[in-house]
Amino acid sequence: MKLDLVIKELHRSENELAHVLLRLSERHKADHETYHVARDLVRWCHDHVRELARIGEHYGVKLDAEPAGESTVAERVREKAAEWLGRRKEPGLLLLADLRHLYRVASGVSLDWELLAQAAQGARQKELLELAERCHPQTLRQVRWANARLKESATQALVS
Repeated sequence: MKLDLVIKELHRSENELAHVLLRLSERHKADHETYHVARDLVRWCHDHVRELARIGEHYGVKLDAEPAGESTVAERVREKAAEWLGRRKEPGLLLLADLRHLYRVASGVSLDWELLAQAAQGARQKELLELAERCHPQTLRQVRWANARLKESATQALVS
């Protein structure tokens, strides 16, 4: 059974999504909604990482139960430099680029949850299927939020 591979990939992609959300919140602190909602959405990723590590043990997969943390000092310096550049040069476009990236990463995580659910259903792994059914809707909400923010921000950033 290849469920272990799907669990590992989903664990990796949830950590990546958390990182993208944290980076977005840091780069756009001045945008109250972006900062706070992105921070809230990170909690779901962290919960998913912990759950995947827990259930992975049943499939012989040893995963770190501690989600990836905040950016390193070097990453924050690079992000701050990009933010300063973004403020001088069309910050709206920087936000659009970051939201677009978030949308694509979150969509990929959503697809991973779909794959896990299909595999769990086919292998008759009830606990794994229940995990996917519990976590996937939260990931879909992350995708929808990124999409809504893109639509909300696009006209002003691209027309002005």
